[in-house]
Amino acid sequence: MNKKINYLVLLFFFITNCSFDNKSGIWNGNEKERKKVLAQEKKQTSGDNTRVYSSNSYFSDEVKSLSEINLSAAKKNSFWKMNGLNLQNSTGNIYLSGIQNRFLKMKFGKDKFDISKIVMPPLIFNENIIVSDDVGTVFSISKRGKINWKKNIYKKIHKKIYKNLSLFINNNKIYVADNIGFIYVVNLIDGELVWIKNIDVPIKSNIKILEDKIFLINQDNRIFCLSIKDGSNLWDIRASSTFIKSQNFLGLAISKQKDLIVLTSSGDLFKIKTNGQVLWSLKINSLTNQNTDFFMSSNILLGEDEIIFSASNTLFNFNLSSGYLNWKKNVSSVGTPIIDGNNVFIVSSNGYFINFNKNSGNIIWSSDVFQVLKKKKFNTKVTGFVLGSGKMIATTSNGYIIESSATSGKVLGAKRIGSSISAPPIVSGGSLYILTENSRIFGFN
Repeated sequence: MNKKINYLVLLFFFITNCSFDNKSGIWNGNEKERKKVLAQEKKQTSGDNTRVYSSNSYFSDEVKSLSEINLSAAKKNSFWKMNGLNLQNSTGNIYLSGIQNRFLKMKFGKDKFDISKIVMPPLIFNENIIVSDDVGTVFSISKRGKINWKKNIYKKIHKKIYKNLSLFINNNKIYVADNIGFIYVVNLIDGELVWIKNIDVPIKSNIKILEDKIFLINQDNRIFCLSIKDGSNLWDIRASSTFIKSQNFLGLAISKQKDLIVLTSSGDLFKIKTNGQVLWSLKINSLTNQNTDFFMSSNILLGEDEIIFSASNTLFNFNLSSGYLNWKKNVSSVGTPIIDGNNVFIVSSNGYFINFNKNSGNIIWSSDVFQVLKKKKFNTKVTGFVLGSGKMIATTSNGYIIESSATSGKVLGAKRIGSSISAPPIVSGGSLYILTENSRIFGFN
């Protein structure tokens, strides 16, 4: 009996200490890199934690408009070179010719990972569409659906990790940061690699570039300023980290006065000069009841003298110069709020399109955009929105485009494109572009 027990103990010890990842005998990385890659693989395959919120716990009041509001004239834009359109993430009312005609439907990349994905919207420049898929391949596609070139910089050891890329077009180059820790640059014309750098910790913000400097934030709330020439570190600020890492991108914007506004996953709001000097900082969690380790926020919108974002189920408006709190409201936005004149527009995850007075924070009107869907389609959430020629275009996780009037809030209609949408829509050259979770690009005008 003792021999049998000893045999079982030895067998158990042997099994639990075998290195199954080395069975192919082709590992080329060092031990530190191997452990990091395995940890990222394990984290990404631990399951889908997507939650669909009900109106019982979120804003669910329809407020009728007493009169229609006035919007500014829709502005034409011929490109979309960064997530958020500009350094202030201020999109406003963009010219959109319509969404009746679908001129583009294309499957361009792989859909390898069956997990809930954070998908970045496409970029548009010089009649070309720049997108990426979940294995980290960057594509340049013509508006007619022809692939100009594609580029993947990852080695075999990274192939089992889902890639989420943030892109920025600047001076005929595409700057890329990913959720592994790589930052690199490729030529916009042919996709050739210019330079590459690995900072080891996953990037958790969009890239912003001002003059000769790159700004971004990693998952440990470390704020980086890198040289645009080679990615060398010019300065960094190590803000408070959190035990649980945010799955959402962290807030980052640059004001017209060239100051950085940063919102970390620990709930710290910073105003920083581009030389690294901190002008002021605020603790957002002191204004909410949200646990720091579960802090979630939208991206930051900068107006003329206000900072607007949602965090911990609260919409905030701070003074950009002083950091003084102008107002806050108990409602959250699924994406970056939109300013037009004296109006602040948001859409909540449970489908309420809301217009606030920018100065007072009072609700002008609100409407339930899901009312246009059949009841069996209610089990969804809004994933993004854009304001196009006076109409709010919202996308949903079950593949719908919902159109509402931005002057009255009235829901105008919905159409289904058949694929799950995680990326917010964008408008460029009068056309609407939507990127789906399974690497399909749609164009409407």
